[in-house]
Amino acid sequence: MNQPEIESTIIHDGWLHNARKLPSPNQDERPNGEISLLVIHCISLPPGEFGTENIDRLFCNRLTPEGHPYFCTIADLKVSAHLLINREGSMTQYVPFHRRAWHAGISIFDGRGRCNDFSIGIELEGTETVPYTEAQYRCLTDVTRILLRHYPQLTRQRIVGHCDIAPGRKTDPGESFDWSLYHDLLTGR
Repeated sequence: MNQPEIESTIIHDGWLHNARKLPSPNQDERPNGEISLLVIHCISLPPGEFGTENIDRLFCNRLTPEGHPYFCTIADLKVSAHLLINREGSMTQYVPFHRRAWHAGISIFDGRGRCNDFSIGIELEGTETVPYTEAQYRCLTDVTRILLRHYPQLTRQRIVGHCDIAPGRKTDPGESFDWSLYHDLLTGR
């Protein structure tokens, strides 16, 4: 099987074939179709709690303020990411990659604002201070390799944390994310 056949079976119509699909209403068309940046985030809802359905609820506009005191501050947000990788390394995809997810907010990369227009957002279930799991690094590495093959404008030099495109406003994926390990895994070391 040649490379294009492999890629077409992995991503079809912007969806990863082995991810759970849960379409978010918080998406729209990219202004020019460009995909040239990968942004890594972290999320846990409530903060510091893992394995709940609250991330799904947030990205699908079903999070209720009554669920937790913290939810009162975010229940009305209209946000999404393309993909979530949970602590076990399972994936949920909310937005097809060719569409714009609402993950970066006010952001700038390489002098260019509105990063949602040209980026893919991947959320890792976690916090800035709790180490991510081996399963998450393995899954993130596999997905990154697929994305690099599928979207030629996306390069290893154009993979950043949310903190890099929204400094002073965002800190994720935080000090707990091991960039050296991630880069080593990407290069096969």
